[in-house]
Amino acid sequence: MYGSRGAGTFAGTRASAVVLGAALLIAGCSSSGDGGDEGDDAGPRITQQPKEADPFWVNPDGNAAKALADLEKAGKKEQAEQIREIAQQPTGEWISPENPEEQARGFTEAADKAGRTALLVLYNIPHRDCGQYSGGGAADGNAYRAFVDSVAKGIGDRSATVILEPDAVLHLVDGCTPEEFHEERYDLLKGAVAKLTSLKNTKVYLDAGNAGWGHPDQIFEPLKWAGIDQADGFSVNVSNFYTTEDSIAYGKQLSAKVGGKHFVIDTSRNGNGPYTEGDPGERWCNPPGRALGETPTTKTADPLVDAYLWVKRPGESDGECKGGPKAGQWWSDYALKLAQASGT
Repeated sequence: MYGSRGAGTFAGTRASAVVLGAALLIAGCSSSGDGGDEGDDAGPRITQQPKEADPFWVNPDGNAAKALADLEKAGKKEQAEQIREIAQQPTGEWISPENPEEQARGFTEAADKAGRTALLVLYNIPHRDCGQYSGGGAADGNAYRAFVDSVAKGIGDRSATVILEPDAVLHLVDGCTPEEFHEERYDLLKGAVAKLTSLKNTKVYLDAGNAGWGHPDQIFEPLKWAGIDQADGFSVNVSNFYTTEDSIAYGKQLSAKVGGKHFVIDTSRNGNGPYTEGDPGERWCNPPGRALGETPTTKTADPLVDAYLWVKRPGESDGECKGGPKAGQWWSDYALKLAQASGT
């Protein structure tokens, strides 16, 4: 039922994020300066789509790219080509609490050098994920405000699209987050929207759950309390598996209740739709038989849909369930199955 548990835990592989700020500037230099050519090189033998259709930056040092390099080195050509289908797509960069300014600066400078837009995800709200696989978040409201301020300073005037706090509003509505934290969370989200939208070239999409959790009537007022009026729009299906068709229908119903706001859809793993077997409470967590969805693009099937995005990075675990590693860590077997199920 829930959207993004497991999507943004930063232990293990994400611990290296602190050093990416400088490394990404070097890695990103392989892209052409204006970023407008179809053959933009996002790293060794990784190309991304034409900027007109897909303006977002491909991280040449992401987990999928590293896995691709390892497979090529091992001579596993077929598997390498399957992982390439993930590595060559832009995915969300989940900003961790350690050195957020440096991370935001590193990602946006690398993207800017490539003539692209950085896709960033903020997932650090206090009392995050109701203590589940991605539980945690900032220690308190002041720590969260400082986190957002640091991210904003790191972005500066460079181009960025921010997905703001997956599940944070949803968990206020579904009873998961205790009532005592509601007022503060609304204030924090509204403040984050205001801070980030004040930046010259930053778009902000406040997360609004997914097509499977409930009805838009339950969440549109909380979205308003959280600052949707000032945001560029909202995001749906983050880290989840609902079909693009169902996500568009949900988003359009919700849009009609929040002033016609546009929205973006996470299509990273929705190629086969949601998992319907096993424990209903954990169908969202590393479900088998899923597939990659539509590749990221701003050319979508509906004028209200600003983009299909891969907010969740395919191949990274949702959490320690169904044999998976800790949330956010690369899981080669799962990544290969996603690609194989997609017919790549």
